[in-house]
Amino acid sequence: MKTLVIFGTRPEAIKLFPVVRALREQPGLAVRTCVTAQHRGLLDQVLAIAGLVPDVDLDLMEPGQTLDRLTARLLTGIGEVLDKERPDRVVVQGDTATAMCGALAAYYRKIPVAHVEAGLRSGDIYHPWPEEVNRRIVAPIADLHFAPTQTAADALARENIRTGVHVTGNTVIDALHWTRSRIEADRSLAAQLDDIAARFAGKRIVLVTTHRRENFGDGMAAIARAIARIGAREDVAVLFPMHPNPNVASVMDDVLGQRANVARIEPLDYPHFIRALGLCDLALTDSGGVQEEAPALGKPVLVMRDTTERPEGVTAGTAKLIGADEDRIVSEVFTLLDDKAAHAAMARAHNPFGDGHASERIARIIADEVG
Repeated sequence: MKTLVIFGTRPEAIKLFPVVRALREQPGLAVRTCVTAQHRGLLDQVLAIAGLVPDVDLDLMEPGQTLDRLTARLLTGIGEVLDKERPDRVVVQGDTATAMCGALAAYYRKIPVAHVEAGLRSGDIYHPWPEEVNRRIVAPIADLHFAPTQTAADALARENIRTGVHVTGNTVIDALHWTRSRIEADRSLAAQLDDIAARFAGKRIVLVTTHRRENFGDGMAAIARAIARIGAREDVAVLFPMHPNPNVASVMDDVLGQRANVARIEPLDYPHFIRALGLCDLALTDSGGVQEEAPALGKPVLVMRDTTERPEGVTAGTAKLIGADEDRIVSEVFTLLDDKAAHAAMARAHNPFGDGHASERIARIIADEVG
């Protein structure tokens, strides 16, 4: 059976490279990969680390690309690949435009679709936007749904999707364990983190990531002002790998400027981001993946969103929703920095996202179709 794995962003690559490795260990499967390069530079970082060379690279990224133009180019580009490759199954991951268009293009050709990280729901089509609708479109198309948690499987059941649903754990935990145990660090990036750690010796480190579209504009400006106030404390330092999107960078440039206690650095590759998580006292983010990765390292996560498709972390106590209000962000960060009991309660909470063997389970289920 020929299986085509389609992805285009850094988060997809992180969560799918363990799946590709596991699939290739299964007898009877011919595994091909197609990347859309929806995130060109950030995607290439992960491909290099994982030693994964795509069989097809569409390289569809354009500066300032609108969502409708991106969707059109993805749908037709992936369609042409499917016509040439003629796979027996397509595998997509998560909630990106690449995942949605990959599933839709496969549906138009009656090719079965497996959805990794299925069933995540926030309940609000504009938070996260457009990811919430992307994943809802994939769900009725797919015939195999790899839910990371029982909560995700229950969300699918509420949409009358009950067959082909498998609770596997989240493959991001697989990627985290593999990365920590096997990948040698890039010395230039390692030296950069060493220099930052030395510069901030004795300070409490807050790791910040932000890039969500729903926070562009006023929300991003409020986040920037909050970061400035957090970095103004003499006992606190902010480590901020900057997303390259100009909707993030331009706002941070305007508000933050050059501040001694705020280290704005280039995006880190995956192993160095995991290392940065290990250095910090807490993570402040609007990312989805960080909500899963930080608890695995015992780090509290404050989520600058009003909703999350990962409620398991909130329920377990590893994550807390705080929105993008400036005063709320500052207050919640200072509480964790100043209240040892509050910090310890989140740091010691149970990680609900898996045991590091999700990719093996997924590969076995797909291989079972071959017999």
